[in-house]
Amino acid sequence: MSDMTQHPSPIAGVSLRQRTGTDLASLAELWVASWQETMPEIDFSARKTWFVDHLNELELAGAVTICAFDGSNRLLGFVNFDPASGYLDQIAVAPDAKGSGAARLLLAEARRLSQGGVTLEVNQDNPRALRFYEREGFEKFGEAVNPISGLKTWRLRLPQNSSGT
Repeated sequence: MSDMTQHPSPIAGVSLRQRTGTDLASLAELWVASWQETMPEIDFSARKTWFVDHLNELELAGAVTICAFDGSNRLLGFVNFDPASGYLDQIAVAPDAKGSGAARLLLAEARRLSQGGVTLEVNQDNPRALRFYEREGFEKFGEAVNPISGLKTWRLRLPQNSSGT
């Protein structure tokens, strides 16, 4: 992606860059840790292979994965989205980085690089994520069911001209 190179962020010591092949194992571990904390009743370690395959398929179809790193080059989080459609498939932050502003920074980058508004699905029983998206200006526009977990989700959207709060 031409306008996404490693660059500093408004959060001191945090930089963003597009994922490289060497990041995949760390991304998968962070994804498991983040989801395991959010939904401890589900074995996300058993879903790691699915996640890696899913991420690769999304990227082959045009999605990008942007990673946030601290000053020690430790992965804080990532976002995966399709700039053409604005669909945000995954956003995850390391458990010890939650509340640090990393998710907001990653979402801002997805907004910046998307050609239209941003849409996503979020589990209805994930109150922390729902509060985050509401603070960022997302609105509910439908319901769905996650085909893998069977859990109910909300469909959310943020128009391109919305800046969040």
